[in-house]
Amino acid sequence: MREMIEQVLLDEKQIAERISDIGKKISQDYQGKDLLLIGVLKGAFIFLADLVRAIDLPIALDFVAVSSYGFSTETTGVVRIIKDVDYPVTGKHVLLVEDIVDSGLTLRYLAQVLAEQKPASLRICALLDKPERRKVSLDVDYVGFSIPNEFVVGYGLDYNGQYRNLPFVGALKHSIYSKSEA
Repeated sequence: MREMIEQVLLDEKQIAERISDIGKKISQDYQGKDLLLIGVLKGAFIFLADLVRAIDLPIALDFVAVSSYGFSTETTGVVRIIKDVDYPVTGKHVLLVEDIVDSGLTLRYLAQVLAEQKPASLRICALLDKPERRKVSLDVDYVGFSIPNEFVVGYGLDYNGQYRNLPFVGALKHSIYSKSEA
């Protein structure tokens, strides 16, 4: 699979160090609070697994699954909730955990849906941020890395369901995804 990667943008060590830093900051910010982390499936599952181990607090953990990309590299702009949260959100301090913020459409939609349930607070944490791709204004409270406008895979991020298991974040060779969209 390594031959399908144009360039490794973030290696395992960089990712681990940054997640440790984010976990410490979250632990400080939420000390003494009832914290519920909600991971956005499927992409955030590896990041979330490492992040929860870096947080030194009792936490509750839940997941939400959405669809906005289908089998394309571009969002359709239509977000559908495929799996909703199981835990009640009302009165909880909610941290929504995402793999990557691209257009911002998915996270804005999820944040609006969760806000309607009256959490005590609602913040967003993302491993990766592509600010130049943003289509909507969105505050991300904890960001691992800002990255250039490359189609990235690895560390939970996929292309057509593949490459999630790579231990790093890399730019997929353009020839891989351009031929399927031709």
